Amino acid sequence: MRNQSRNILLAAAMTFTLAGNSEAQTARTRYADGVYTATGEYGGQPSHITVKATLKDGIITAVTVTPHAYVSRSLELQRAFAAAVPKVVVGKRIDQVRVGKLAGSSGTPKGFNDAIRQIRDKAARR
Repeated sequence: MRNQSRNILLAAAMTFTLAGNSEAQTARTRYADGVYTATGEYGGQPSHITVKATLKDGIITAVTVTPHAYVSRSLELQRAFAAAVPKVVVGKRIDQVRVGKLAGSSGTPKGFNDAIRQIRDKAARR
């Protein structure tokens, strides 16, 4: 009975491991490696930022955000967001990235998420 329980647990662990590997493999094949750039818009004016992301096996390996605000407070928030976002998204699968309020900015993440969506679309293998 003890061996049977151990075998069942071992089989379950192997199933979860294989499922996780399959999911990672899908992300690798779903997106082409490369460097992608997109401009994300947000707000009513509208405001925008440019996002440049490097993908390898569906993982973001580098990201930069270029602010484009003209109003000093908006530019300050965009710069703070640009400095903080790499720590949050580098090393993550692009299909799992969605940023919320970060570095005091609640609007800039909307532009970032818009740009990441565009980058996913550009990198998607069809």
